[in-house]
Amino acid sequence: MFFGLKYPGKSESSNSMPSVDSVKVAVRVRPFSQREKDAGSRCVISMNSSSTSIYDPKNPGHMKTFTFDLAYWSHSGFLKNKDGMLISAGSNSRYAGQGEVFRDLGQGVLDNAWQGYNATLLAYGQTGSGKSYSMIGYGANRGIIPVVCEELFKSIQNQKNKQYQVTFSMLEIYNEQVIDLLSETKKPGGLKVREDQQQGFYVDGLKRVACDSYAQIERLMEQGTKIRTTASTSMNATSSRSHMVITIQFKQIFLDEDITKQSVINLVDLAGSERQKSSGSEGDRLREGTRVNLSLTTLGNVISALAEVAMGKKVLHIPYRDSVLTKLLQSALGGNSRTIMIAAVSPADICYEETLSTLRYAERTKKIKNKAVINASPMEKHIMELKAENNKLLSRLTGLGNSGKTVADETSILLAENELRIQTIQLTWEYRLEEARKEWEQQYAAITQERRMMETFPYLLNINEDPQLSGVLKHFIQDGSCDVGQSASNAITVKGLGILDKHATFTNTDGKVTITPREKCKVVVNGVPITMKTKLQHLDRVILGSNSAYLYVGFPAERTNEDLIRYDYDFFQSELAAAEGFSVDKLGVVNNKDGKPDPSVLAVFHDYIKLMPLVAEANQMSEELKKELKLELKVKNLASSDSRGYDLQKEVIVKVTNKITNQVWVWSKAKFINRKFLMEEVYQHFLDGEDVYVGQDRDPFWDPVEVIHLGSAHVWLQSLAYCMKLEEQTEVLNSEGMEEAILLINIAPCSSDGRAFGEDDMVIDPLELLGRRIDFQIHILQCLGVKWLREVTERGIQIGYRVYDLPHSLYTKPVWKNMNAKIEETVHFSALNASHEFLNYLQKNALIVDLWGLQEGCAEVDYSLQDMVTNEGTIIVDNPKTVIEKNIGLGTTNQISDLYLKLLKLEEETELLRDINRALREENVFLKDKLKKWETGHHESKKLKSPNRRAIKTTKQPLSSKEADQMCNHRTSYDADFAKALKVFYQNMNIVRGQFLKLKHSKPPEGDNLQMLSLFTERQSHMLKDFGEQLESSICRLKNDVALIVKKKRESLA
Repeated sequence: MFFGLKYPGKSESSNSMPSVDSVKVAVRVRPFSQREKDAGSRCVISMNSSSTSIYDPKNPGHMKTFTFDLAYWSHSGFLKNKDGMLISAGSNSRYAGQGEVFRDLGQGVLDNAWQGYNATLLAYGQTGSGKSYSMIGYGANRGIIPVVCEELFKSIQNQKNKQYQVTFSMLEIYNEQVIDLLSETKKPGGLKVREDQQQGFYVDGLKRVACDSYAQIERLMEQGTKIRTTASTSMNATSSRSHMVITIQFKQIFLDEDITKQSVINLVDLAGSERQKSSGSEGDRLREGTRVNLSLTTLGNVISALAEVAMGKKVLHIPYRDSVLTKLLQSALGGNSRTIMIAAVSPADICYEETLSTLRYAERTKKIKNKAVINASPMEKHIMELKAENNKLLSRLTGLGNSGKTVADETSILLAENELRIQTIQLTWEYRLEEARKEWEQQYAAITQERRMMETFPYLLNINEDPQLSGVLKHFIQDGSCDVGQSASNAITVKGLGILDKHATFTNTDGKVTITPREKCKVVVNGVPITMKTKLQHLDRVILGSNSAYLYVGFPAERTNEDLIRYDYDFFQSELAAAEGFSVDKLGVVNNKDGKPDPSVLAVFHDYIKLMPLVAEANQMSEELKKELKLELKVKNLASSDSRGYDLQKEVIVKVTNKITNQVWVWSKAKFINRKFLMEEVYQHFLDGEDVYVGQDRDPFWDPVEVIHLGSAHVWLQSLAYCMKLEEQTEVLNSEGMEEAILLINIAPCSSDGRAFGEDDMVIDPLELLGRRIDFQIHILQCLGVKWLREVTERGIQIGYRVYDLPHSLYTKPVWKNMNAKIEETVHFSALNASHEFLNYLQKNALIVDLWGLQEGCAEVDYSLQDMVTNEGTIIVDNPKTVIEKNIGLGTTNQISDLYLKLLKLEEETELLRDINRALREENVFLKDKLKKWETGHHESKKLKSPNRRAIKTTKQPLSSKEADQMCNHRTSYDADFAKALKVFYQNMNIVRGQFLKLKHSKPPEGDNLQMLSLFTERQSHMLKDFGEQLESSICRLKNDVALIVKKKRESLA
């Protein structure tokens, strides 16, 4: 396999002058995936000629435009013809199908090869962006690789006076290991990449098969895909993390001129290019530990360095040697090759960051300059050059003698390799073709036998996360009984995590097939684990071990014309999730506009089912490596809300528990995925029989002990806006809405010196506090029945909360080993000049009190207040300086979120309503004055009409000071009565809110126990009745109290 800067016999003649070309770059956008449709995704890509624009979904006015050599719109405007091919829907459609992509890119690769240039085609993009579809294709929609191979042999058949030699090789790079996909035997550690002065970098021992027809290449690709599928299962590797390289060596021999032209065609399907943030290891101490991403990272570094060189910058080092992939692509990037990159992108807003990253990557790539030459040389000259080099090596060996043993060994290897190369060249092409034909005939016989068995027996069809690898393996269930498992002695050999040597037994008798798991062996049928003999029906879903998924295809008589494509990997995982009680309904957020689930919820659901098999595999590796870890998928913020009661953004997390020490960690999705790859590396060493011991600092199964967020309580602050004391006993709920503890907390308005306010200090309208100083104290008394400590008594807790505009949260002192922890901490807060915003915050927001779990060995959260407390002993809130600094910070960093903008808009609307309210009040005062004037005028007119009345009767006597005091006292009394009524109402409504939260977060029992379900329904019915009665009673009492106050006031005025 020749990947280097130089190739055998490369001539320096005039017809091989370097041709300087930029890398040709095309971008292709695919249709929405099912996941994106379910999530209600919007298209953020537009194309116009060769330009591609992408819109920021969070800021639609912000657009970035890129210009490439070609832009393919494959997102819409297509239909499927009777042969299953996707074609343009009409003359007005912009749709670019597989044919157009081949015509522009694939034909260019062929043209270059015929001219004698090396040609490379790279497919780049995130997982699921359509790379493999463009390169390999699916069904009737064949991709570039098969069409290039077919067209090459069509053209060969039409040529005369030339001899043609085509060899085919296929390899995969995973975790820096090279796997030969045409070899049945797997070499431990993979094949080695070596460097030769003439060849450059090459793969030592890679199988290259001589081919004389496209049918032969087609079979080789099927064989390679089958080996790739088997390898991904046994190695527990994910195909989206591996690179596939197909190499076609095409040699033209001009018989009348004794000249050869040789071209190397590299067709590379790169691994998924997910950004570090979304699928890597952001925030993980072992970020640099895995080699899975090394090749893509290094490729990015090489492309960046070459782009700088092309722009005239001085670059000291181009890191080709830092990864296997970049070694093999050295000629394709900046070397002797004409190179094309196709960048595949998703159109969806939920993939915006990844798509933008891909477009930027492609933009850098198009700057690279290659220097391609026509590889033409005399045949005999090349053999003579090799022999001359061998003579030099022999002289060098003789001169070394016994000294320099290492150098001598290396020289001997080079000598042997050169001899082998001479033999290979001198071997007749016919002999190599004959050997390849024999192998091809054996494969053809095996394929013919497989087709006959498909028409006779039921079988298991493999289902893989990568659609290209699904349906590749077939395990036939012949008459009688047959064992399945890892052992080679079984009738069906299946390798994979959690599969034992003898895992289960299939029985095929009397037209029925059953499966019986062996003891302690995991077998799942249609999402449900089984432990005893189970009859299989046509199209049942079977999972063996952790995640080896198969579709059962029944007897020929049972089969229908049903399309098997719906039974994909996601179908299996969704079914498994549903059987475990997890569904979109459980996530529970519905968009009120159309009744469909919220798109963000669907994204979380898809994340969950994608991670399910990975977590199962991680648990299996932990068990086999005796790491004693239990990993569980959880949904963060499943039932949590923010300070205004709006649902928080949900995300999938992984809870990790040490089964011996009971230590707990919480890993983000990104961190877990990174750790999973590191676990695979350790596990692979274990399978290879190597020592798997690693120190704690490098162990992916270990982390330092950390503080764990247990749950939150919402304490609503309306009462503070009316200067009323709040005494709350509230539930601390975890992210799933289950009770973690009961919190006792008091929030009391007070004077600047801490004196508690009484009833006389209450206000009816919070606007009375505008511009005034507001002081209040938060007193946390106790945390009762802490579940975290019920589980392990050696643990501790801390409580944290953040008031309004404070820069960070405040924490209580830690309390250890006490399930009913006494806190007894009071903090005094002051708003020196209460703003509209702060009063609005008090009326509409809750104080979120977080409960944090401490475990032995973890660092406690800093609870000191020294940098925040003033000389008066208070903490200042509603500080205008803080707000201004925040706004300046947001403006300079350009990171104002949608939520913040919505909040500003709401505050503007609130201010407008306040202005309207003030205007109405002024109008009310004006009307009262007008009415008073009218009444005065009316009395005067009456007086004029009755002149004989005594003056004393028409003149109102001024009030005495005693009467004035009495009226003033009456008015104060009514205000106090009204404030008391409001206080009682708010206290009652707090009870109502508590009942509502219990109802909201109450979940039915799992399983099919009717008695438990009946009890739950009865309890819910009682709770609902109590809730209704309490709500009605609270409103009724407020009405009565207000009516009584109004009645008293009228009587006093009368």
